[in-house]
Amino acid sequence: MSLLPDDLPGSPGDVPVDPALVDLSSQRALSEWLPGRLAAEEAAILVIGDLMLDGWWSGSIERLCREAPAPVVDIQVRESVPGGAANTAMNLAALGARVSVAGIIGTDDAGEDLRSQLVAAGIDVTHLHSHPDMVTTTKIRISSGGQVMLRLDDSAKTVPAEALASLAASVRAAVERQDAVLVCDYGNGVLADPVRNGLIEALGEAPAGRGDRPLLVVDSHDPRPWAPLRPDLVTPNAQEAARMLDLRLPDGQDRVETVSRHAGQLLEATGAGAVVVTLDRDGTVLLRPDGVTHRTWARPAAEKQASGAGDTFVAALTLARSAGLPLTASLDLAQSAADVVVHQPGTSVCSTGQLSRYLKAFADTALGADELERQLALHRSQGQRIVLTNGCFDVLHSGHTRYLNQAKQLGDVLVVALNSDDSVRKLKGAGRPINSSADRAAVVAALSCVDYVTVFDTPTAAPLIRQLRPEVYAKGGDYTPEMLAETPAVEEYGGRVAILDYVAERSTSAVVKRIREGEGAVPGS
Repeated sequence: MSLLPDDLPGSPGDVPVDPALVDLSSQRALSEWLPGRLAAEEAAILVIGDLMLDGWWSGSIERLCREAPAPVVDIQVRESVPGGAANTAMNLAALGARVSVAGIIGTDDAGEDLRSQLVAAGIDVTHLHSHPDMVTTTKIRISSGGQVMLRLDDSAKTVPAEALASLAASVRAAVERQDAVLVCDYGNGVLADPVRNGLIEALGEAPAGRGDRPLLVVDSHDPRPWAPLRPDLVTPNAQEAARMLDLRLPDGQDRVETVSRHAGQLLEATGAGAVVVTLDRDGTVLLRPDGVTHRTWARPAAEKQASGAGDTFVAALTLARSAGLPLTASLDLAQSAADVVVHQPGTSVCSTGQLSRYLKAFADTALGADELERQLALHRSQGQRIVLTNGCFDVLHSGHTRYLNQAKQLGDVLVVALNSDDSVRKLKGAGRPINSSADRAAVVAALSCVDYVTVFDTPTAAPLIRQLRPEVYAKGGDYTPEMLAETPAVEEYGGRVAILDYVAERSTSAVVKRIREGEGAVPGS
């Protein structure tokens, strides 16, 4: 899709990417080849935690039962699939990781079914302990006409002490030679003190990011007991974050702002290098010690029978980070993977091929100005605010992604207007753009913060602004409103010009210059 840095002298689109040569640590664009490249890394990842079996039973309803005013579902289809930590493991395997699982299940039919499905997916079950006194956790959903009517949960009231001791004893061997360890703690008792203490002994109470231990990600209903492990990432949902903060979160954007204000408390409580709070249909927010936040936005679908998107998210996030992809790009990729599964029924997984096809679909999404105007009218009829920004966005870098993330938070719908290839050439000179407008549109559209992309060919974006009339026109902080040719057009209809943060040393021209001069990456990029 986009060119390699080594291909800078060529014209846009002449040379395809060789994914094997791309430095993942500086990759920001969600190109269609990226999932395949991550799979090729064959990262070794251990998933330890509460493994479950999800049941999906569906049938027809034609009558009520005699005993009570309750529908009778005549079951026609029974399906069982790995759930909980097992679903996370299945997602990792589908995305190309070499996966091992550690946990405790029963010797019951559900346990045998779960084990056989994991083995069939190529997952190492050496450290999956079965015990006759353990009940394998099952969650059976009964549905009719696409609507879940009832869920039946069955799980062990207590986990046998002997089974806990066996799992704790095998933890050290389980974490050896792993690129990442993913803890999935849903409070079912498998990750009780003996096992948690075993992990602490195996991994050590070291600061997050220490080079001599695997990446550690904790996905837990309560991450606080895992703080002594100093995890690299924790991924509480909004309700779990609220419990840690002992407050009630408001709805919508106010929820994001409240969580962000309490970033320090969440980081301290979890002991993590970074906290990613998942917000269901509102995406996620990243909280870091340096105060920099990053948002992703979900592309939701009707979720009557969808389940496990959170498992997919944390699986893709762990895989991407273990391969060295930057954290913000990893979050965007994980959001894309979650978007794939919410469009599928049941407890689903996202494969490498599905994720590549999803990203490829953004290649032809740039809209003409007239069609975009019609789409924005629909958003305005729903009371939504439109934000527009424009630029070349030639070689995507962290300055771009941070700036677009900030722009999205100024309203509800973000439109990115790209300079056409001819206009980039006039602005930047010979040899630019590096990537064609089609390629630039595809990688920008794949970012979860971007809702629409269009291409304009005029010297400035003023004619487009007059047609679309965005409530907010955003531009990077290396400008002032007075410097912008677009400002008068915005002021004509009462719009607002917003100047966003400028990230020093994060410009496409600077990136191209460093590549041509053979310089390395800017520290911290």
